[in-house]
Amino acid sequence: MRWEDLFSDLELQWEAAEAAELEAEIADRSRREAAYLRMLDRMRPAVGAEVRCLLRGGPGPGPLAITGRLSALGVDWLLVSEAGSNEVLVPRASLLAVRGLTTISAQPGHEGRLAARLDLRHVVRGLVRDRSVCAVALLDGAVLTGTLLRVGADFLELAEHPLGEFARRNDVRSGWTVPFDGLAYIRRS
Repeated sequence: MRWEDLFSDLELQWEAAEAAELEAEIADRSRREAAYLRMLDRMRPAVGAEVRCLLRGGPGPGPLAITGRLSALGVDWLLVSEAGSNEVLVPRASLLAVRGLTTISAQPGHEGRLAARLDLRHVVRGLVRDRSVCAVALLDGAVLTGTLLRVGADFLELAEHPLGEFARRNDVRSGWTVPFDGLAYIRRS
């Protein structure tokens, strides 16, 4: 009887050791896989959900908070639809923090070839074609209002004009050239 108890006890110890080793391996693999996640992968499952974003470029010393539905997402930008009809295009570089993401992450690198190429320049070019009046906020908190005219490799150009009017040559007061590095967000209403 003693031998059977001894073997039974050894078998239980062996099974417990195997279970502990498996748990440690799973935890190690989870940490390794998390190391490959990008912010884009964390945010992709939240498209369509309500989020709160903290951005550089607030009017005061602290960050600016915007809340709305995460409408779209690219490799270096995100689009938040606020209450009403305002949309805020946020360069990834001005994003400080996000609340409202799910615990699920997307598979790294599975956004597709097209989505991987649609960077901030392509989205801003769409605003140029649209001729919408936009508020362009800079990282220092200044806000420029007008119509986007042109997008370069690392800058955009904005024509200031009276609100509610189209950007006509005679109405344009001045133009601004804004490097993407100085851009906090673009709000279109």
